Amino acid sequence: MALEAIQSRRLYSQIADRLCDLIRRGDYPPGSYLPSERELAATLEVSRSSVREALIAMEVLGLVTVRVGAGVAVLRVPDDAAGADVMDRVMRMSQSGPDPELPVTLDLSLEIPPFSLLQARRLVEPETAALAAENASPAQIDGLRAAFERNLRDNREGSRTNPGDRQFHIGIAQASGNPAYEMLMTLLLGHRYGAMFQRLQGLYTPEDMPFRSEQEHWEILKAIVARDTEAARSRMALHLDAVIAIFARE
Repeated sequence: MALEAIQSRRLYSQIADRLCDLIRRGDYPPGSYLPSERELAATLEVSRSSVREALIAMEVLGLVTVRVGAGVAVLRVPDDAAGADVMDRVMRMSQSGPDPELPVTLDLSLEIPPFSLLQARRLVEPETAALAAENASPAQIDGLRAAFERNLRDNREGSRTNPGDRQFHIGIAQASGNPAYEMLMTLLLGHRYGAMFQRLQGLYTPEDMPFRSEQEHWEILKAIVARDTEAARSRMALHLDAVIAIFARE
């Protein structure tokens, strides 16, 4: 099983899974060394940072040992014959809640004020859309189409909670290939609308806003499907600017 170039979605995860498969097949038995970080990046046509993340994940699982300047030695054969997502396993075993050494809490019952929420989204979401245009898998694009269709149904049925709209935006973050963006957007949009946002929406949403919004979503979706990163970025920025302008009007 030779190394081949891979698709860009969740590069670090795919790289780790590919290397695990090669170890299982005996291409790199315990005691041998994997190709260098530079060689792996060139062969797989990915960035060295993605390769480095994959190798560190494999070390955390005890599969290899990374020796800076000396190479990456294989320690053992992965025991998960089903080929579970290596990075997913690592991330789940690493999440243990807020760091007790820091004065932070995570209270999901708190409502973020509406304009603060929109400002944060305006900063982040154009980039998630651009990355989704670059990285989204066919299945994720199908998911965005399904979310868009739900958005249309919600609008026709007069929904005040807009689950399709939020599903669309969260789906774009998921398709970005960056778990940090995915987590952030899920935290921002994955809970029920708070009383402040619902009241703002009720007072300042014009009748045609849902249909204007769905047209803007359609333009974003088209850009992602076309793999046009700049168009996806600019369409998302225009969409959020329009929402902010509507809610801020006198």
